[in-house]
Amino acid sequence: MARLLLFGGKGGVGKTTTSTSTAVGLAQSGLKVLLVSSDPAHSTSDSLGVELGSSPTEVSEVPGLWGLELDPEARISDHIPKLTESLGPMLGGEDPNLNASEMVLPGLDEAMAFDELLKHLENPDWDVIVFDTAPTGHTLRFLALPEIIEKWADKIIRMHRLTGGIRAMMFGAKEGEKMRDELEKFRRRVLHVRRILCNPNVTRFTLVTIPEKMGVNETIRAYKSLKEFDLPVTGCVINRMTPDLDHEFISTRRKNERKNVEELKKALTDLQFHEVELKDSDIHGIDSLTNMSLELHGNPVIGDGLGPFEIGIGLDVHRGTWTDGDDVLLHLPGIVRDDLSLRSESGTVYVGINSREHPVKFSRPAKASQVNAKLEDEVLRLTFPSE
Repeated sequence: MARLLLFGGKGGVGKTTTSTSTAVGLAQSGLKVLLVSSDPAHSTSDSLGVELGSSPTEVSEVPGLWGLELDPEARISDHIPKLTESLGPMLGGEDPNLNASEMVLPGLDEAMAFDELLKHLENPDWDVIVFDTAPTGHTLRFLALPEIIEKWADKIIRMHRLTGGIRAMMFGAKEGEKMRDELEKFRRRVLHVRRILCNPNVTRFTLVTIPEKMGVNETIRAYKSLKEFDLPVTGCVINRMTPDLDHEFISTRRKNERKNVEELKKALTDLQFHEVELKDSDIHGIDSLTNMSLELHGNPVIGDGLGPFEIGIGLDVHRGTWTDGDDVLLHLPGIVRDDLSLRSESGTVYVGINSREHPVKFSRPAKASQVNAKLEDEVLRLTFPSE
């Protein structure tokens, strides 16, 4: 399982630049990195200078780096029909207790994004997944989604009883209880994603902000809200710090910024902070992103084995897979034996993780019956037969 690095904060504070530069630096250090964005503005494509799509796209200038821009709305249309288009005519707009706008499920687009992210996260072929999240409020809506779904399901059933015609609107189900079952399955899936996001052995969350009063206040609120869900928030990057120049206006601004930064550090004492000065030009393109990565993380030393490897600002990373002679090691934090399966086809061994199968790369063909599998200390060791 890949290490998941989340970067979040209010809009316009440099989340995309911070996350993209981190991904570039980690790939340049020798890791296989997937950079994921759910930003509908396609800022990640602009930052890299590469057109990204809804499937991993290789960044040719940076060996080991792939990019992906999620389209949550497309996934919603694939999974859940839009109720609001049908509710009005069915209810006649006369029932005060059933408003069509209430049926829009807050956090659903984020749920689709995180569910798609999970598919890649459980793929041991990736070492690190860097996620440039939407503004923090969207992440919080997703975290609260399981409880919202419970309330939403009750409304669906009430409408089912009142109208009868709503039976086929959700997931192709024909009975109220079946609809509730489908929603419960989805709720359990969201809970699974939430457990992974809250597992410090998998996930780290870095807040990104700017040294202005509103940015600081928003960051403190975001930190408190994320901690309520036990998300492992470990660092904070403060972008656009005014450089130290001999000018009265600049000096005054720096003084105000220092006051705001000290307030932030005093409120969030358990985080590691990194301050980034305002640059004289925009940061985009591989060269400027590489320089930004060096400023944030230095030159991370990625040695042999699965890791962990420290990369600064409260972060460490693991490899997803490591081959040592006849052994293939897979880093699988949070996975239990019942989540795993093993089979082979045409000499290729496949490991199943939560019902998703992934081919295990090895230099020689083998049958699953010939491979010894042992899960211990969050590492699955697959021992292949000797030559």
